[in-house]
Amino acid sequence: MRFLFVLILLAGTGIGVIYPWAMSNFSGHEIGTWRAYEQGRFKPVTVPLAARDAPVRVLLDLTARAERIVSQQRTVLTLTAASNGRTVLASTLQFNHSDNPRQASPQLPDKIFRDEAGVIATVSPGPYIFTVGPGDADDIPMRAVDLILRSGVGEIDSRARPVGFSLMAIGLIGFLLSLRSGGGRPENPNSQPPPPRWGRGST
Repeated sequence: MRFLFVLILLAGTGIGVIYPWAMSNFSGHEIGTWRAYEQGRFKPVTVPLAARDAPVRVLLDLTARAERIVSQQRTVLTLTAASNGRTVLASTLQFNHSDNPRQASPQLPDKIFRDEAGVIATVSPGPYIFTVGPGDADDIPMRAVDLILRSGVGEIDSRARPVGFSLMAIGLIGFLLSLRSGGGRPENPNSQPPPPRWGRGST
């Protein structure tokens, strides 16, 4: 039973954690990366997009001198995307789930945190203006912010995370219960060899 619960736990981790992460970061191909914040100044980014790029996933990489981002449900960054004077995406980012940031450089203490701003499902050919701004979490030691666009990305099934987390909980609870019930098993008397019937040590 322990092995079964371990399999359930691994399956839940794959469905609820690994699958959404892989779809967000590796599906499709990268259009490019642009610097949206540097030296204390935000600047809009204009990117020409074609209809064949759709859907486009919008990501932000936040470089900060911190081990993790603790925003306490406050907004760290805001992002809007507009085309032909029409807003096609508006998002607030908190970076709360970025528990495994990348290291910017072995010589620097800065870490890179990634969060998703959303997906532009339909693209009209032409320039898109991406505007990144600060949120109300003003104590984040930001060094830089990069805009990343990925083209042709797959959509994450909205059922994946709830199902995955449920399987993880079932697997973990079942595994812990199997550990408790596995103790105190009586020893099989036939597992020991019988005593010798003659010679030294016989009865």
